[in-house]
Amino acid sequence: MATAAPPSTQVLGSLAPSISAAPSPWQPSTLDEPPAPPPPDTREEQLAQLAAQEKLGHDGKRQRVRARRTVDPYGGIERWKIYKSVRASQHDQLFIRTQPSYLIDLLPPQAYPNFSTSFCTRYAHTSTNKLRCPVNIVTFTPDARRILTGSTSGEFTLWNGLTFNFETILQAHDSAVRALSWSHSGQWLLSADNAGVIKYFQQNMNNLQIFQGHNEAIRDASWAPNDERFVTGADDGVIKVWNFERMKEERVLTGHGWDVKCVKWHPTKGLLASGSKDNLVKFWDPRTATVLTTLHGHKNTIQALAWSPNGNMVATASRDQLVKVYDIRAMKEFATLRGHKKEVCSVAWHPIHHDLLVSGGSEGSIIHWSLPDPAPKESLEFAHDSNVWSLAYHPLGHLLVSASNDHTTRFWSRSRPGMRTKGDRFHVGKERAEMGDEDEDDRRGGGGMGGQGFLPGLQHQQRGFAGAMPNFGRGGGGGAEGERPPLPGMGMGGPPPGMGGPPPGMGGGGGGGGLPGMGMGRPPLPPPPGMGVGGAPGSAIPGFGRAPQHGQGPPQGYGGYDGQQQQQGGRAPLPPGYGDFGGSGGGGGGGGGGMRRNGPLPSQQESLDRYSSGGGGGQGRWGGGGGGRY
Repeated sequence: MATAAPPSTQVLGSLAPSISAAPSPWQPSTLDEPPAPPPPDTREEQLAQLAAQEKLGHDGKRQRVRARRTVDPYGGIERWKIYKSVRASQHDQLFIRTQPSYLIDLLPPQAYPNFSTSFCTRYAHTSTNKLRCPVNIVTFTPDARRILTGSTSGEFTLWNGLTFNFETILQAHDSAVRALSWSHSGQWLLSADNAGVIKYFQQNMNNLQIFQGHNEAIRDASWAPNDERFVTGADDGVIKVWNFERMKEERVLTGHGWDVKCVKWHPTKGLLASGSKDNLVKFWDPRTATVLTTLHGHKNTIQALAWSPNGNMVATASRDQLVKVYDIRAMKEFATLRGHKKEVCSVAWHPIHHDLLVSGGSEGSIIHWSLPDPAPKESLEFAHDSNVWSLAYHPLGHLLVSASNDHTTRFWSRSRPGMRTKGDRFHVGKERAEMGDEDEDDRRGGGGMGGQGFLPGLQHQQRGFAGAMPNFGRGGGGGAEGERPPLPGMGMGGPPPGMGGPPPGMGGGGGGGGLPGMGMGRPPLPPPPGMGVGGAPGSAIPGFGRAPQHGQGPPQGYGGYDGQQQQQGGRAPLPPGYGDFGGSGGGGGGGGGGMRRNGPLPSQQESLDRYSSGGGGGQGRWGGGGGGRY
């Protein structure tokens, strides 16, 4: 009788298939796959598509591929933070290397104690509105990511602070915008126009309030350090102190005898500075509305003024072509900066290095200064085509923006390592910049030969064979210098001066001489009938008779030849149309064969007489030819 298996055996038997079918341990699968190339660059694909379309004759509108112009300071800021945390000593000083490969190591201006590295003289970009009109004022937004400009059309334009491209435009005023000022907190924007209207804006350009501030054009506006008040100056000669919340004037400052062109509040104190068309700079107490002092340093209208970031200096720009800096601690003139050729329209201080400032003139120039030196440090003589109305620095000091009467807003950055900026069109002008490469070749003696100079003795001014040999192609006979041969001769003349004729005994055509048998004077004559090559008698041509023997003239009737015209020396005259050789009978006489056949050699005195008299002829080296040395 069969017995049943124990339960444990049945359970193990039922689990056996499942245990044997368990999956194998995990193994990495990515290592078994073949390596794949990285995804292609979209820019390379775009360029390849454009090239393919060109080959196929595509004439549609192609998308223009341009390099991205970006001045991004954030990488340098992070690198500067890391360097400060790991540097060994607080006295370590950094410097900018001159090779282009060190561009990635460029740090913010705050990292370099040398002020000269912070001059913004490198052209970065030009921005222009579709509606071209003068740009009166420019400023950075509080986060420094955008640039805000105000134009004579009453429009606000926002530009990107990194790539300099257009972002948005707003019709903010009905007349020309004259003043823009952000509060110290960055929450409010104050603007004023040519009609005396004042407006409040938020950061998103939402207009909050509008009210009439002056009866005439408002030229400038500035915030108090606590943002509770602001001050405005206008063409009515009045300065007003306003309460921001109540939009009411608290003080009216009268003392200028003419239009008030500029007014600024001290960065940290209750002190005002103003400039007017009466050539005066006044300092005011806004609490009592009284004048503290008056400076008579300028001889023409004060067009702009600016406080230094530390509040110790104030710079004024005037129509007398001067920029003056005053020290308010002693209330004396600190420096007079001369360099502009016309009136000065704008001035701004560097936000990091407080000894640096920049000014803009009516001739379109931008000049950088370093106090206390009164001489310009850097000058952009052709920065704009007209008045530079406003200048603004990025808060980090690595970027400068200029607004001009030529309808443009231009961006200027620091010079990058290994990049040459002195020869661009903003420094030397458009015409000289276009000629810069050619001028550099000329200075090095390259003459367009890739920088390689000419060999000594060759001329550089006139290029080509004719320039190197000025007398090539002129007549070399006994006539006047440079006289061309007559048309019937169609000769090339003698060789250039300085190349003597052949030595005695070696014939050569023309007075200049040359290699034996290769005269440069005229093309060779065809051999007379019946004469073979080299002068050997040839066989007679049927119908033409036999050729004359050597020393005899051509037959009668040949080219008007007369047997009695046989010259001494056994030489027959040339056929019509060939004229005479340069040395056969010019001003100096003598045969032109390059060899004296029927006479003794000339004496030394005879040769000297011929040389001094400039005799023509063409007897080679010893004759009186025009091209020979003797």
